[in-house]
Amino acid sequence: MRLFVAINFERDTLLKLTALRDKLRSNSSRGNFVPPENLHLTLVFLGECNQAQVDAAKKAMDKVIFDPFEIRIDSLGRFKRDGSDLWWAGVRENDELLGLQRALSKALTRAGFSLDRKKYRPHITLGRRVVTRFPPRKVEPFGQIVTSIDLVKSEQVNEVLTYTPIYRVRENRKKF
Repeated sequence: MRLFVAINFERDTLLKLTALRDKLRSNSSRGNFVPPENLHLTLVFLGECNQAQVDAAKKAMDKVIFDPFEIRIDSLGRFKRDGSDLWWAGVRENDELLGLQRALSKALTRAGFSLDRKKYRPHITLGRRVVTRFPPRKVEPFGQIVTSIDLVKSEQVNEVLTYTPIYRVRENRKKF
């Protein structure tokens, strides 16, 4: 199964992300836009995993301890591609988010996962293969407090890309 570790969003944050996506879509001539239920912030992409790797990912996630922290979404931007772009909502970098992502990557690497070595750029994908003249921009900041991270399964269900959380780790699980 295809897996990633992500921060999923509360209802209010999803509504604001959906509004950003809809504004982009209404100003685009084409694109594949992410449905609201699939909007998330990827922390680490794992790729195709067998059951032993699923178990190893859960154990690695359990080793990561973090306190609740705030994420702020404050921009709309794109990664340029030939002919069409990937558009995203930008997440302001902060020490807590970057520390969580590094700790998670380290724990997963120690568990035997081979991870992407590129610099982590926190963003929420809104659309792929988007063609628009709409410019990247700052947006009125919004966000939420992060209190959990999810191991998420990505699969096609009736020809629809579906993301299903299969394991959750909550913040501040101090060991005694």
